[in-house]
Amino acid sequence: MKKIETVIGLLFLSVICTGQITLHKVSDELVFNAPPFPSCHASTIVQVTPDKFMLAVFGGTRESNKDVCIWLSTKGNGEWSKPVIIADGIINDTLRYPCWNPVLFKAKEGKLFLFYKVGPDETVWWGMVRTSTNDGKTWTFPERLPEGILGPIKNKPVQLANGTILSPSSVETNEHNNWKVHIEKSTDLGKTWQFIPVDPKTEFNVIQPSILIHPHKKLQILCRSSNNLNVIVQAFSEDNGNNWGALTKTDLPNPDSGTDAITLKSGWHLLVYNPTIRGKGGRAKLNVAVSNDGIKWSDAVVLENEEKGEFSYPAVIQAKDGKVHITYTYNRVNVKHVVLELAK
Repeated sequence: MKKIETVIGLLFLSVICTGQITLHKVSDELVFNAPPFPSCHASTIVQVTPDKFMLAVFGGTRESNKDVCIWLSTKGNGEWSKPVIIADGIINDTLRYPCWNPVLFKAKEGKLFLFYKVGPDETVWWGMVRTSTNDGKTWTFPERLPEGILGPIKNKPVQLANGTILSPSSVETNEHNNWKVHIEKSTDLGKTWQFIPVDPKTEFNVIQPSILIHPHKKLQILCRSSNNLNVIVQAFSEDNGNNWGALTKTDLPNPDSGTDAITLKSGWHLLVYNPTIRGKGGRAKLNVAVSNDGIKWSDAVVLENEEKGEFSYPAVIQAKDGKVHITYTYNRVNVKHVVLELAK
């Protein structure tokens, strides 16, 4: 009986009207037909042209192993291409580090960015970037970001109407499990970056923010939390991200796992997250929630609802045709790509 109730619940939540927004699933698929790596994680997706999408992931024998590289795949003819290595952590003939957390982002001016991290672990890694001006046909050589600048840690940057790029970032250190979020700002299309702190004296340990855009220069970040907080943490800016208020708890659960969120063209906000807490569900469930103010959220779609498994680290974008594309880790062996459509 429980299994039947679960199926009914899934069907009900797969198409649900929440206020003025309705979402339904158009498609879902596993990205890699025969993955060339035993393990992968931390996918990122971008629309390169009206009919071409690009996805990156880190993959290797296991997270943090030295053979972990950044792999790139494209979809332009109905199916994803075989992934190829776009970045590695080879320093010289005798020294190599793992790669971590790729982030793809395309600026309004057409410049395509691939950010990623290299280093033995997340406490000492550094930011790297490659760029393309021809939609990924060719890329610049890997370049290390300036000291103190890590690039977007997990979730993509946003570009404001005036062209300013805001990159959501964070730092993890071993000192008292010290996690801090910050924003990296560029007004020259990524040539230089400014470090902007977010509530540096907070008691909360938070990382991996995503940025939502509100009217009148108001911005919001949503962050993964640790130290058994078990909730997503937020902060607001009233001046396009130059200054930020205090970090505060939301009502949204979080099992110490990454989330992603976007502001839709309609002005509504969409969040992909694990609706669980540590020790109770973990990363085995994954939902899509929507909000018209960034404060009150309603679950709109159930992506995964299992007793065991890992469905985590989502990435979400809205394509030019209005459809919502979501990718996420599928049991550490593949990536699932889901397309949602907003009803008119």
